[in-house]
Amino acid sequence: MNNKELRLAGITYESLVNGPGIRRVFFAQGCKHNCKGCHNPETHDSNGGKIFNIDDLVREVKDDFIIKGVTFSGGDPFEQAEGFYYLAEELKKLKINIWCYTGYTFEYILKNKINRACWNKLLNSIDILVDGKFEEEKMNETLKFRGSSNQRIIDVKESIKLGRVITLDY
Repeated sequence: MNNKELRLAGITYESLVNGPGIRRVFFAQGCKHNCKGCHNPETHDSNGGKIFNIDDLVREVKDDFIIKGVTFSGGDPFEQAEGFYYLAEELKKLKINIWCYTGYTFEYILKNKINRACWNKLLNSIDILVDGKFEEEKMNETLKFRGSSNQRIIDVKESIKLGRVITLDY
């Protein structure tokens, strides 16, 4: 697979539950977290799903006038950081708001970005990061845009600029 391809478990073409507004959601195939009670266990196998051409995905978003944002979910998009970075950069040209869900914490990503070349690029190309593993014992169905209370909705740009985690309340 090259950096212009992604292995996806699926796509939700119009979602209202994966971030604000009507969003396209790309579900990464591959996740190492194996969270107990995971909502998408079929996304864990990194060899599952289908391979998609990123330029085709971008073109489809561009052609859908009601899409106000895109969400990367999974699986874990950081397991395919190079491809998701390329997708994010192309979507930014369309002025698309980008959310990303990951089982890694913001701090872990920052600490390990040197060892994982594209993590920093991907992090810097998204607007909002919903971080942390799903924790079944902290599940709360009243939370908006997250499954368990340990997960945070982080303003990536402000957090990087200020050097501390800036969370958003929804």
